[in-house]
Amino acid sequence: MGFRGQTGTHCQVDDCSFDFMATEIRFGLIGLGLMGREFASAAARWSHLTNSDARPVIVAACDTNESAFGWFKQNIPTLVFTTGDYQALLQRQDVQAVYCAVPHHLHAQFYTDIVRAGKHLLGEKPFGVDLSANRAILSVIEENPHVFVRCSSELPFFPGGIAVIRALREKDFGKIIEVESGLLHSSDLNPKKSINWKRMIEYNGEYGCMGDLGMHALHIPLRFGWFPNRVHAQLSKIVRERPDAKGNLVPCRTWDNATIYGEVDLKDHQFPITVHTKRIAPGEMNTWFIRVIGTKRSMAYSTKYPKTLKVMEYEEGGPQAWQHIDLGYESAYPTVTGGIFEFGFTDSILQMWAAFCDELANGRDKMKQPFYCATPQEAHQSHLIFTQALESHGVARSR
Repeated sequence: MGFRGQTGTHCQVDDCSFDFMATEIRFGLIGLGLMGREFASAAARWSHLTNSDARPVIVAACDTNESAFGWFKQNIPTLVFTTGDYQALLQRQDVQAVYCAVPHHLHAQFYTDIVRAGKHLLGEKPFGVDLSANRAILSVIEENPHVFVRCSSELPFFPGGIAVIRALREKDFGKIIEVESGLLHSSDLNPKKSINWKRMIEYNGEYGCMGDLGMHALHIPLRFGWFPNRVHAQLSKIVRERPDAKGNLVPCRTWDNATIYGEVDLKDHQFPITVHTKRIAPGEMNTWFIRVIGTKRSMAYSTKYPKTLKVMEYEEGGPQAWQHIDLGYESAYPTVTGGIFEFGFTDSILQMWAAFCDELANGRDKMKQPFYCATPQEAHQSHLIFTQALESHGVARSR
């Protein structure tokens, strides 16, 4: 399958490589909700990037709700096909890659069908409603090594996240003492908020907030090999009933908040890791954070204070003082935005998509910057952690 364009290039998908012409990557969208619109908006502003040699072009869209098509038809001039049947989208020769954003209970069916159809995939987390579903997805991916698959996780692409990633790659932190990360919402604090699928176990799964938020918090730790061998979790159901569409109170059976405690074993020492995923964290709209504490260097960043990076460098016998560094628009992929301006969520979406298209077009070794999207294997590791978290709380799940 070749991409339209004028420049010949090479793509490496894990251990399999293939050649194609890379300029335009023709996408189909499955699921036209909030994140579908975010991707379409990112594709529409691709010229914001200054050094991308591959760009997404949206040609097809699918949703069972026909009223969702209007926005896309109005705003995406390249869109030529809409359907309520995702199989019809997968049969189209002009669709080379798919962005899929559907409820978690549909991941196993949709993702495996997409991969078997030979379409490259960026899928929403958590890549399956439970560990069994995730293993089914991973098995099909392994059977189709020519298909490029990644998991959505945009928040580490904030400048502070990129700064931490670059430092971990280039600087000496000494021995890691502790790592803490998380994603915090307050959107469910109001008990009168109507229930939706993320609060229903049959659609969102037993993981609850962990499956919905956890990949963002685990992306950087897993990338650097910090997989906890022992896990214990504190899980909370805070609002146990919510009104449905008719105003009747119905049970909320998914976890609202989770704090996962783990221990990472390295060759020469161990350290604790704490991961927070919370839907009811008063005062937090969408706060992602990472904190890495080492014996020689420590760093901390939170989107709550998006311009502030905290750094502490320590030399034996020297002072222990945090520096607060004011960040500008220092993104993974350069853009037309001046460095003195601020970065936001829509920018992180664009940066993640740039990484996806860059790796697909050029291969990991020839990407324009080294931080790539979350892999299916990292998504699988997150499932192992979530499953251990449930079991530690007395909730048995299928292995």
